[in-house]
Amino acid sequence: MYKALIKPLFFLLSPEKAHYLAMDLLSLACKIPGGKWLMSTLFRYNRPTLEKEVFGIKFPNPVGLAAGFDKDARWIDSLDALGFGFIEIGTLTPKAQDGNPKPRLFRLPEDESLINRMGFNNQGVDAAVARLRQRKSRVIVGGNIGKNKVTPNEKAVDDYVLNFLKLFDVVDYFVVNVSSPNTPNLRALQEKEPLKELLSSLQTVNLSKPAPKPILLKIAPDLTNSQLDDVVEIVTETGIAGIIATNTTISRDGLVTDRQKVEQIGAGGLSGKILKSRSTEVIRYLHEKTGGSIPIIGVGGISTAADAKEKLDAGASLVQVYSGFIYEGPAIVKNILKQL
Repeated sequence: MYKALIKPLFFLLSPEKAHYLAMDLLSLACKIPGGKWLMSTLFRYNRPTLEKEVFGIKFPNPVGLAAGFDKDARWIDSLDALGFGFIEIGTLTPKAQDGNPKPRLFRLPEDESLINRMGFNNQGVDAAVARLRQRKSRVIVGGNIGKNKVTPNEKAVDDYVLNFLKLFDVVDYFVVNVSSPNTPNLRALQEKEPLKELLSSLQTVNLSKPAPKPILLKIAPDLTNSQLDDVVEIVTETGIAGIIATNTTISRDGLVTDRQKVEQIGAGGLSGKILKSRSTEVIRYLHEKTGGSIPIIGVGGISTAADAKEKLDAGASLVQVYSGFIYEGPAIVKNILKQL
């Protein structure tokens, strides 16, 4: 029904308008008496065999929602009805920011992919914290944190630490995002020395807490093997909990979509099916390099159970969906879990 009727209607709208309309409709459905129960009955798939413990957290299933979909923690309770094993909010910054000018989100239907240059648009960490304090669902929530566009890289650590401290009591794990291509110079923080300083600073704050929380690093698919080796070294040295592989790519290789259309869209991170192979390569490389000692969350091009299994077989402990959720619809988690 989604692919035949609902998706074509949503795809008549701009991607951002369709996104907010879809979530408003889901929220409305869940607020109607009995609505959330009905949605949960339709879309959840709970089985003890799907439970998995990773970095000290017991996940009800291994399929999560990647950051970027619910940037401001607006829809946690509604998204919970769709059966996600965990939901990652953000990327959040200390101060609210508008992000890049619109249009900034583009569909590539022929490739079942998306290009975005959102630019960390969000209402600021305080607004998200306030919502998370009032949420009713118990779904596992990760906090994806970044820096404000106006913050120079030399001061980036301050932004990340501030986000970390404000979110600490309301999320279950953290993700350090230094791999988005849509904030100027952000990816420079993936270089060895600044990355080590950032993760060490966060881990020092984390370990000062009575009950530290898992910190993960989200990396770009565009890193070389040498850079991946540096990531492994830094993650091992700092003792953070794991890696998310991968963010969006700046590459346009392999697209079926007309080249002129892609060039007209311009800059941005590419996600979706086109990213599947490369993200799996990165997962496999990291898994083999570490002997499986560092947990990995696999993301990039997951639309089916076969896609998810490919990531898990390559060494991922958990997986996340984003573009696949948009192209496949609200039953994506249930469809994947039933076959897993």
